[in-house]
Amino acid sequence: MHDYSELHLDELEAGEFETGEMDLEDRQALRRVAGLSTELQDISEVEYRQLRLERVVLVGVWTSGSAADADNSLLELKLLAETAGSQVLDGLIQRRQKPDPATYIGSGKALELRDVVESTGADTVICDGELTPGQLRQLEDIVKVKVIDRTALILDIFAQHAKSREGKAQVELAQLQYLLPRLRGWGGNLSRQVGGRAAGGVGIGGRGPGETKIELDRRRIRERMSKLRRQIGGMSTSRDTMRYRRQRREVPAVAIAGYTNAGKSSLLNRVTGAGVLVEDALFATLDPTVRRARTPEGRLFTIADTVGFVRHLPHQLVEAFRSTLEEVADADLILHVVDGSHPDPEGQLAAVREVLADIEGASDVREIVVINKADAAEQDVIDRIMRRERESIVVSARTGRGIPELMAAIERELPRLDHEVHLLVPYDRGDLISRAHQEGEVLSVDHVEDGTILRARVLPGLWQELERVGKPVERVS
Repeated sequence: MHDYSELHLDELEAGEFETGEMDLEDRQALRRVAGLSTELQDISEVEYRQLRLERVVLVGVWTSGSAADADNSLLELKLLAETAGSQVLDGLIQRRQKPDPATYIGSGKALELRDVVESTGADTVICDGELTPGQLRQLEDIVKVKVIDRTALILDIFAQHAKSREGKAQVELAQLQYLLPRLRGWGGNLSRQVGGRAAGGVGIGGRGPGETKIELDRRRIRERMSKLRRQIGGMSTSRDTMRYRRQRREVPAVAIAGYTNAGKSSLLNRVTGAGVLVEDALFATLDPTVRRARTPEGRLFTIADTVGFVRHLPHQLVEAFRSTLEEVADADLILHVVDGSHPDPEGQLAAVREVLADIEGASDVREIVVINKADAAEQDVIDRIMRRERESIVVSARTGRGIPELMAAIERELPRLDHEVHLLVPYDRGDLISRAHQEGEVLSVDHVEDGTILRARVLPGLWQELERVGKPVERVS
């Protein structure tokens, strides 16, 4: 059996493990510096403002659940804000049956929030929910500082962390979808007055206020969104081709899914030695990584790390990252990673399954719940999760605890090698012998004058090819 607690020395010597460390050093080398913004103080003076996250106050509306649930939600918002590079000064929670349609938290609480902003010197308010354009505008009119919502915050983190061409295009598409209904203008005074020759020869009847600045920007955004969708479609075609090749060769696929910062990338590194970036932050890695791995019996499979989920993941992101998330639906097995040391692991499991339910076919894939960070989790919490989840394994990606048991479980759950062959394979088809070693379970190999006598258990596709070119051993003289 493989020793999964040790690093693969050949990959370490090749420098693969240094990749994630270099990426982490790169990311930490670029930090926002407070107080250097040249943005105008009057937030109403400009049409489109940069997302400025320096000194922030958090505010949430508690509509259901316990007080602990509300505290956990605001704590997660704090972690999101810090991941985006801001300093959190204070936090407020308003108990309401539903958010106020005008100001999200109600006029009285909005005035209280303004006092907190003035006393702390904050320059941004972050709301724990998705606000309508009207709520954003009216709340800003009261507090007199920039107001953003949870969706804009998550989109900002994604924009910072996306590295691949596909990831950047997906994030930009999601940002434009969010921005389109929230564009602001100065009103009709910037409308284009066109007519006569300027109107393309329309003449009488073609004159008038024409296309306003905000209408022009909306049109440009729609054109850009169409272009991005075409680009992402082309990239997903390449992804589909690679996936088809793996399926044609019948290499089983395992997908790692789970809440953000549950330790998915750490688990991938531990199992395969992939060396991808690992950071104790939300949404540290966005770009999916597919690596090869082997079961304890030597069987080859692929394992894919997917983008992390979070409560109320913006629907724009789910739509934009749909081609990436389809890796989960096409897998033979899902490793659902949950942080055992988190205050609400059951809430994490429910949030991930809610997103997976929106991906066609993902709900039908067999799932193993991997309770990670066992070295930091309370034993009673681990026991509670294991009672609720029948198919669950306790691991620690940091120490290596439970990894052999996880690999054995993967071996059990992968598609069975239900075809046993005992054939003489000609020497000029050594590629089939190689595939049997990679994709199947070789029981014995014997080299004779006419070829290789192979006895192995393989999947149906390889079995058909072996049957076509090989000879039954009983007929070999």
